[in-house]
Amino acid sequence: MPFELKHIDSNQVLHGSDVSNHNLNDPDLIENVERLDLPFATAVLSHWRFDGINMIHTDWKYQNTHTNMAFKADLDIVQLHFNLKGKVSARSDLFEKQIQFEQNQHNMLYGNGNSGTMTHEQLSSSQFIVQFARDSFLKLTENANDTLKRFSEKIVEGKPLMLSDQNLSIDISMQQAIDAILNCKYQQGLKKLFLLSKAIELLVLQAESFNNLRPGKKLVARNDYDRDRIHYAREYVTQHIDNPPSLVELARIVGLNEYKLKHGFKEIFQTTVFGYLAEKRLELARDYLIDPNKSITDIADLLGYSSIQHFSFAFKKKFGHSPKEGRGNN
Repeated sequence: MPFELKHIDSNQVLHGSDVSNHNLNDPDLIENVERLDLPFATAVLSHWRFDGINMIHTDWKYQNTHTNMAFKADLDIVQLHFNLKGKVSARSDLFEKQIQFEQNQHNMLYGNGNSGTMTHEQLSSSQFIVQFARDSFLKLTENANDTLKRFSEKIVEGKPLMLSDQNLSIDISMQQAIDAILNCKYQQGLKKLFLLSKAIELLVLQAESFNNLRPGKKLVARNDYDRDRIHYAREYVTQHIDNPPSLVELARIVGLNEYKLKHGFKEIFQTTVFGYLAEKRLELARDYLIDPNKSITDIADLLGYSSIQHFSFAFKKKFGHSPKEGRGNN
C-alpha cells in the first residue's frame, strides 16, 4: 500500500491509501472525507486529488497527549506542510535529525519513499498538506525564484531534503489561502481550477517567505513562550473583533511588553495587529453579506466600524466593489 498510518501502541492501522504516483496524475478531481472514531482519538481526514496534486486536511482530537503513530509512504513527492494546530515531532528514515513542528509553522519537504514515527504531543492537532508529484513540481518551478530553483536542483539529484532547517510561521496570506480551500463552494471543473490556483499560491507564498529569510537576523519572538503569547494575541483579537483592545491593553492581556507584541506579531504573521484585524473584519463582512437577515448597517455595527461610510470604503478598497454590490452578487 503506497501510504499507511498505524497506531504504535495498539498496532492498529488507522488509515491507508492506494494512491500511487501513477494515479496521483489522474486529471479528474477526486474528493474524499474519512471520519475515524477510535478508542484513543477521533479524526476527520479530507482529501482532494487532481493533475499531480494531492491536498490533505487532518483534524485530530486525542484522549491523551503523546500519541505515537508510525507512517509509511511510497510516493515520489514534494510536500508543503502547514501545521495549523498542536505540536508534532517525527523521526524519518530520510533525515538524520528529528523533525518538529510547533503550532502555526510551515516547511517544504521532498522524499522518494518515506517511513518513520511521529508523536502528537497535545490533545488536538490539525495539518494542511499540499503534495506535488515530483514531475509536476519540477515543471511548475522551472522559472521560479532562487529558493525554489536550488530546491529543484537537489530534487533532480534525488536527494531527500527540507527547504530550510528552520520552520517559519504561517502568515495571514497563507492562512487565508488555506481557509479558502477548506470553505470552497465551487463544484466540479470550477472547483478543480480554484484548488489548482490556491495550490500554486501556497507554493509561491511559502517559497517567498523562505527567500526573504535573512541569515543572522535577530528574532524578536525568540522562544516558545513569546511565540505562544503572540499566537494567543491573534486569537484574542479574533474573538473580540467587534470591540478590540488597544495595543497597550492587548500586551497586558497576553503578558508581553508592547514592543515585543508589536514587532513579534509582524515578524510571525507578516502584518500588524490591526492590519490583521482589518483583514478579518472584511472577511467576516463578506460572509455576513450572504445572510439576508443582516442589513449592511447591522454588519458595520457588528464588526465595530465607526460608520457605514467607513465600512463601505474599506470593503470597496479590499474587494473592488461596495457591500451593496457584493450582496447583489450572492
